[in-house]
Amino acid sequence: MSYMLEEIKEQPDVIVGLAREQHTIAREIAAQVKKRGINFVVMAARGTSDHSCVYGKYMLEICAAMPVALADPSVFTLYDAKLNLQNALVIGVSQSGEAADVAEYLEHAKKTGALTLSITNQPGSLLAKVADATMLCEAGVEKAVAATKTYTAELAVFYLLASAMQGADCLTDGLSRAAEAMHDAFVLEPEICRRSERFRYAESCTVVARGLNYCTALETALKLTETCYMNTRGFSGADFLHGPIAAVHEGAPCVIFAPTGKAYPFMLDLVKRLCKREADMIIVSDDFDILSMATIPLKMAEGLNETLTPLAYIVTGQMLSYYLSLSKGNDPDKPRGLSKVTVTL
Repeated sequence: MSYMLEEIKEQPDVIVGLAREQHTIAREIAAQVKKRGINFVVMAARGTSDHSCVYGKYMLEICAAMPVALADPSVFTLYDAKLNLQNALVIGVSQSGEAADVAEYLEHAKKTGALTLSITNQPGSLLAKVADATMLCEAGVEKAVAATKTYTAELAVFYLLASAMQGADCLTDGLSRAAEAMHDAFVLEPEICRRSERFRYAESCTVVARGLNYCTALETALKLTETCYMNTRGFSGADFLHGPIAAVHEGAPCVIFAPTGKAYPFMLDLVKRLCKREADMIIVSDDFDILSMATIPLKMAEGLNETLTPLAYIVTGQMLSYYLSLSKGNDPDKPRGLSKVTVTL
């Protein structure tokens, strides 16, 4: 078994362990936020971690009623901006903890009086040393270049933090349910392995979701780009209608994430439009109505709260990336031109 596939399958256990180990620090940070009268959040990250921040933005705004901004670290590292972050919680996210520009953003924020938090898989990393507090991914060593278990661990950290800031009585039950749903998704592995061959010669792909699963579209697109070397873009369904849908033609590969919930009616209507364009659709959902329109339907287990679906639904995107990479003759563990730690300034 390759490292990537092994790490995909470790994710349910990682999430359960993280919930057990990190829920206390989540409450402590929530208490500090309340004590200091913090009223907005800024997040700095790159790549896969940036996608986890998209989920974190939704969760903190929905659960904690606190506006969240996604930072551009270059405003400090390149342009020496002077920002007043005195009443902010500034969160830096990096799996390796060695993202120099994210660490510099935290340092600048700290100097202006912000409360700083790092989310990382490495307790002794640069990011952990810079920040006032650290929440760990508890994912163990990740050997594959393409991040899988560290990504879902970051989602789980954001779920804990948002739940704590909302004042939830129990922070761990939701993640236990998410871990079960992730495990259930492995049932789809044989079907994904068999059907991925259909897209062996595809050179481009579009991935679409909306709301809480926008991060799932972005991360799946990145995984397909990294491992399959395809020209792949992830879109919010709402943004997709403002122009990009014009590029969809007969046979165009599209991956659709559409769990039941607030975003589902919109996604159902969008898929009907794509059917008229005769797109070649992989649809991941727990609802038969939308799955009936798929070229390749991937049926997820029912009953998972929409806030937790990004943790489970990305598993299908990861497995698709893995098996499509193999069908194209690539090594998903070692994508060309990439390394595990990428340093940007």
